Amino acid sequence: MSERSNISDVAARAGVAVKTVSRVLNGHPYVSAETRERVEAAMKALDFRPSIAARILSGAKSNQIALIYDNHSPYYMFQIQTGCWSRCQEGGIRLLAQPVDVADPMVGEQVRGLVSETHVDGIILSSPVTDCEPVLRALEAMDIPFVRISPGMNHALTSSVFMDDAQAADDMTTHLINFGHRRIGFIKGHPNHAGSDDRLFGYRRALDRAGIAYEPQLVCDGEFDFDSGVKAARILLDLPNPPTAIFAANDDMAAGVLAVAHDRNIDLPDQLSVAGFDDTTLARTVWPPLTTIHQPMFDLAHTATEILIAGGDITHRRLSHQLIERASVAPPNRKPL
Repeated sequence: MSERSNISDVAARAGVAVKTVSRVLNGHPYVSAETRERVEAAMKALDFRPSIAARILSGAKSNQIALIYDNHSPYYMFQIQTGCWSRCQEGGIRLLAQPVDVADPMVGEQVRGLVSETHVDGIILSSPVTDCEPVLRALEAMDIPFVRISPGMNHALTSSVFMDDAQAADDMTTHLINFGHRRIGFIKGHPNHAGSDDRLFGYRRALDRAGIAYEPQLVCDGEFDFDSGVKAARILLDLPNPPTAIFAANDDMAAGVLAVAHDRNIDLPDQLSVAGFDDTTLARTVWPPLTTIHQPMFDLAHTATEILIAGGDITHRRLSHQLIERASVAPPNRKPL
């Protein structure tokens, strides 16, 4: 296999100085169109790909950004990554996706190392990293642009993109109430996610507005994954007076509820209504298909990337949600579980 072409090879083929090739690579304005065309033709003929390190040393951008995340839902993260990647592809920018553990005491240093080693031009933070203090401090200290998806605190700190989680949960709880449900179980999201508290708040606000007393035993902890949905469903359905509907704070946990109901031969949705949140692919593939909140995950990520690439002043964008009705919700049936 032949050795990889370098900048000197390009200069020799184009009949110009190495410095001229460098100017073309860095988009220097004082290069004639004819010279630029010769250099670009030489690069194409030699399959020359300038090293990122060389471009950084010359002061040029790396044309790379990083998405940093810590999320237990593969369906959610697929949409987030796809949204970021789509905008990057439009701009010829490379996307690096890096998982971290926000509970790791060294997470700030890990992010610092990522930025130093890759020389990315900017960062997208997905929840819950978006509210991770060590990560925020590290990025601020490095003075690198970053945009947060769905932050729960310090909104004015940086640019952000978000939706109203509390209102979305209020809408879903109200939807269940309007179907006639009065005992509505709720499965909370992961405690590290600010959206988890917002969704619980929306659930409680809807109950209060309808004059339905909040019952702590109808609320279970969850972690935004299938297994925690299964565990919570068993607790709720084992109550002496179980709920007639269960609203899970994401679709993965709602799928866990459906699995438990099927295992117990509970008639869905006549004996138990189930609702989710996110409108991932999973919501359309389980049975019965989930009534859920459509969170514009792709658009959140695409917009965050757009803001990062555009630069400029701090920007905040709120995107709308939508309640999607499917077959998993019906009026309560008096037949006992």
